Amino acid sequence: MARVTVIGVGFGGMKAVREIRRQVPDAQITVVAPRPELLYYPSLVGIPVGATTPDDVRIDVRDFLARHDVDFAPAVVTGLDEAGRRVLTDQGEIANDALVIASGAGSLARLPGLEHTHPLCEGPDAAARIREGLAALDHGTIAFGFAGHPDEPAAARGGPVFEVLLSVDTQLRREGRRSQFELVFFHASTEPGSRLGERAVRRVMDEMGRRDIHAHLGEPLRGFTPERVLTAAGEIPADLIVFVPGMEGPAWARDTGLPLSPGGFIRADRSCRVLGHPGVFVVGDAGAYAGAADWLPKQGHAAELQAVAAGRNVASYLAGRPANGTFREELVCIIDALDTGILVYRTARVARAWSSPAWRLAKHALEARTRRAYGAGRRAGAGPVD
Repeated sequence: MARVTVIGVGFGGMKAVREIRRQVPDAQITVVAPRPELLYYPSLVGIPVGATTPDDVRIDVRDFLARHDVDFAPAVVTGLDEAGRRVLTDQGEIANDALVIASGAGSLARLPGLEHTHPLCEGPDAAARIREGLAALDHGTIAFGFAGHPDEPAAARGGPVFEVLLSVDTQLRREGRRSQFELVFFHASTEPGSRLGERAVRRVMDEMGRRDIHAHLGEPLRGFTPERVLTAAGEIPADLIVFVPGMEGPAWARDTGLPLSPGGFIRADRSCRVLGHPGVFVVGDAGAYAGAADWLPKQGHAAELQAVAAGRNVASYLAGRPANGTFREELVCIIDALDTGILVYRTARVARAWSSPAWRLAKHALEARTRRAYGAGRRAGAGPVD
């Protein structure tokens, strides 16, 4: 019986489990993560404005794992041995015949004063603190921004920042408080979020202008103080700073012997095969994919597409066949502004963006489908975790 280990319980990890079980019905699959909990990041942006709660974002995957006869190992991965054939954790070692890495990435902590910002993408508790900060203000300036990695600029999470910025604007208007606040957006580039495509960036920037949100673009960041965003062009006063730093590769991978990109991401090809490590695959944020389009994101839908390719290639590798199936390059995201949505779609041939309140309904439908697929209707906070 083949032993397959999957590191991580995000979109990529869970999709990989489904595909591996489909392709290799008798495989012994083990999932390694601190908790059996998928965080539904697309709904994270609703927490600061009260549209969702931290528990809404957490999906307990124990029922899903049980239905697919998957063992769960509650542990923190610390490294690899034997070129990936052994996963080292704080609870011991796990041997495998094939490995899928879907552990996600880390956040880059190089800018001074990051402790004075609210890092939205750090999870539901961090998002809840933004809501607390908003509730504590009766007037002032709220600044929103994001950054990439200096060695890998594409390693950024811009979409969630656009969403929470537009959602905060909508919520303040609903509360009749918008006139008491100045909302500002800052970014080192003159074209933030460019991998979404020119049309999408223009639509988002036009929406900011329509809502009287001032943008500071092309100003490299220098750091933060409790009441300032420091840029090369000067200071931006702010009573609350929402900032998502760039991503870097997973810390546990640094001393494993895996091939790493300048930003610490695990080097792989478009088949998700880790270079020079047969039987080891990577999907999602943790990877750097040679030959992939420079606009391709690593999160959400893209991670699922990579996971499908990785799952099929695991089956081929275990059967002694060439494991060279590639993933589809496609970007799909919905920027939720509470009162409307912007659907962004991009492939090698097409880059489009459409605005409509209907896209918000589509986003909620996708969340419901994900919850049915992985959570069986049970939220992660609904019961004790063994």
